[in-house]
This record gives sequence, structure tokens and C-alpha cells, in this order.
Amino acid sequence: MANTISITDSLVPNPVPKSAIIRLESIYKIYGSGETEVRALNDVNLIVEQGEYCSIMGPSGSGKSTAMNIIGCLDRPTGGHYYLDNVDVAQMNDKELAHIRNKKLGFVFQQFHLLPQLTALENVMLPMVYADIDPSERRERAAEALQRVGLANRLNNKPTQLSGGQQQRVAIARAIVNRPVVLLADEPTGALDSRTTSEVLDIFSELNNSGITVVMVTHEPDVARQTKRIVWFRDGQVVHSDLTPADLNHLVTS
Repeated sequence: MANTISITDSLVPNPVPKSAIIRLESIYKIYGSGETEVRALNDVNLIVEQGEYCSIMGPSGSGKSTAMNIIGCLDRPTGGHYYLDNVDVAQMNDKELAHIRNKKLGFVFQQFHLLPQLTALENVMLPMVYADIDPSERRERAAEALQRVGLANRLNNKPTQLSGGQQQRVAIARAIVNRPVVLLADEPTGALDSRTTSEVLDIFSELNNSGITVVMVTHEPDVARQTKRIVWFRDGQVVHSDLTPADLNHLVTS
């Protein structure tokens, strides 16, 4: 019985913790209308606390990517409330969302999205331009971020002079340089081999251990097992909100 996972048990409502950094309340996302209506998210409730390291999983079409887009302020829900760092951002306009993304969120994607004509240092400096960081501070902070991901000796290399794993490290440095409250990673190891995946996951663990909240979407069980908490989506809903790596073993093999 120890391995039995109860949907009911996993969704019992709890008081909102003071340390909640992400809070989704009755979130709906609907595309189309009438006979063509699709509910990508259907009454999703989820809390991520400050300092957590969690992954979001689920089959294709489960709603995990839609949820990540809303958490990342890349899309707005059709209904419900989304509190990011205690601010309801669900109905903000595009300009307000862009400001929130730049100030409070860092993004790492499967594709690295580095500008090929810029050096690693210059790529990492870019978010600070949009955040109006003083030019004298940009270089120092970018170099510090690259050092954190093990690339202190690659500051002046362009992306074509870096391996895939090194490019992803530059992308991680760029994501943390504005000191976000949450680091969001969408399939960050999808383009990497197993050895490089392990190295990148070690960096995420180190960043989390330093206090950064990390939320990762992945379809790879081995990647999700490196996180401390796993959220499972199915049919636009959260069916398990607090899986451990051991729970995931049972779920994947059952």
C-alpha cells in the first residue's frame, strides 16, 4: 500500500503558505467556442513555494505547456487568478506582463536562443539592457553569472565556438542575471546528450540550493527524478500535485 497514489489525497486543499511564490487559483484556458471549444486547462490550482525545485509532467496534450506559458506570463488565462510573488498578474496587459517577465522571471528553453553574432558575455548582458541596469554594472553581473555556470573562461566565445551544453549554460546564465524570483525551464535538456544533461541538471540543483525557485517542464522521467517535487497533469488538470521521485517510479511503471 505504500506505493498507492491517491488523486483525492494529493488535491486536498491546504491554507496558502506565506512563502507561496506561484499561486494558480481556478485557472481555465479555453480556445475556440461552441463545438470547437477546447479546454486546455480546466480549474487548475497549484502552489509553488519560495525555494522549491519542482517539475511538471504529463502526456502530450495534458496542459503542462499551457500552464507553463501562463506561469511565465507568456499567455493569460481565460478565467481564474494567478498570483506571482503575491501580485495577481492574470489580467495584466501585454506591457505589464513584459515588465513582470523581465523583473521576476528567468527562462531556459530546449533551444538556446542565443544571438550568434554576440559573445557569451554579450548574450548574457542583453536582459539587463531591457531592465535598465546601469551599463557599468552589466559586464560585472554577466561575468559573475557565467562564472556560476562554469564558463568563466568562455566570456568572449561566440555560440558557434561552444558545445551544446556550453550554449545551454550561457542560456542559464542569461536567465539568472536579472536575479529573478523564479527560474522557468521548458524541456531544457531536450537537445542534450545524457552526459551533458547530467551536467546541466547539476547546475539547476546548485542554483536551487542557493535559494532560487526552479520550475521545470519535462517529458523525461529521469530528469524529473532529479527535482524534489513532481506535478502531474492530465486532460487539463492537476491530478497529482506532490509526487516524489519514488511516486513517479510507481506511476510510470504501473
